[in-house]
Amino acid sequence: MRLVLTMLAAACLLAGCKAAGDQPAPPAAEAAAPPPAAWTTISPGGDTLCATGTPYRFHVRAGDASRVMIFLNGGGACWSGELCDPSLGLNAYTPFAEMESNTPARMGGVFDAANPENPFASWTQVFVSYCTGDSHLGARDMTYPKQAGGDITIHHRGKANVQSALDWVYANYPAPSRIFVGGGSAGAIASPFYAGVVADHYPQAEVVQYGGGAGGYRAGAVSGLLETWGTFETMPDWPELAMFDRARFTTEDFYRVTARRHPGMRMSQFNNVDDEVQQMFLGLMGVRDPVRGLMAANISELRAEIPNFRAYSAAGKDHTLLRYDRLYTIETGGVRASDWVRGLAEGRDVATVDCAAETACD
Repeated sequence: MRLVLTMLAAACLLAGCKAAGDQPAPPAAEAAAPPPAAWTTISPGGDTLCATGTPYRFHVRAGDASRVMIFLNGGGACWSGELCDPSLGLNAYTPFAEMESNTPARMGGVFDAANPENPFASWTQVFVSYCTGDSHLGARDMTYPKQAGGDITIHHRGKANVQSALDWVYANYPAPSRIFVGGGSAGAIASPFYAGVVADHYPQAEVVQYGGGAGGYRAGAVSGLLETWGTFETMPDWPELAMFDRARFTTEDFYRVTARRHPGMRMSQFNNVDDEVQQMFLGLMGVRDPVRGLMAANISELRAEIPNFRAYSAAGKDHTLLRYDRLYTIETGGVRASDWVRGLAEGRDVATVDCAAETACD
């Protein structure tokens, strides 16, 4: 317990008028741009639920109907009574949809529509809140014993919650031409899988996948956690999934499955090479190796296997990118992270960027 507490303690916006004597009057100033649309909260009901039984909700900001951004929020994970019980204060995951960490109106980065550098300012944005401790992949209620006695039941309903948001998108946006399926942290883990689901539904659209802050999970415990959460229950009937051994499934295998099913899809990752949150969760899974090396190995394998996979590896210990204004300040190898993300969003073939290539990771 002391180790868990110690590790979890490491973790979280006139035109000038020239007076001119006899000259003609200047043209009227352009009308100010309309303010960004407000966020709307959707409460889908049905089978959706947060971890401890509270209601689920997600958020939408209307924009260009032809360009839709679907963002899977992050917020940790849990797989034991101690990690899953919010009353213990370990903060291993986000258990409620109404928490500030699930409120995009309070975030910067791509959720600040007033920022002129925002690649998604004019897009429709769907913010898929996260409150189930299962990387948006669970399909099972689990009762976990606690070391101090008693137990706790956790509703790992990540898959139902995401599907409720996707169903809303399908009903309200029947024919987008470009879709960006991205995620941060726990949402990054699930992002390649859901990019494949969305591409199945919208065969006419260009779907781009992005995962931020989850590239270092090279741990044997991963397959067991996926089984615990019921990940492989209610999976789509994809022959590409059947090609992989569930007992050895990895987070990177979601990339491999979707790349085989949709070989033209552009897929990508952003990571800080010394991400302290990834390092913490690796420790909880029994892995003590530095995340930097594990991440490099994962990325190297994906680059070799998936022609359309690109990665941006930046220096530092920060965790994820798109929710924060550091999106606009990070630069590696002369490439600004915001320009790299904009290129992805616009369907361009961006380059892989690695701080190690210029010995600038330290």
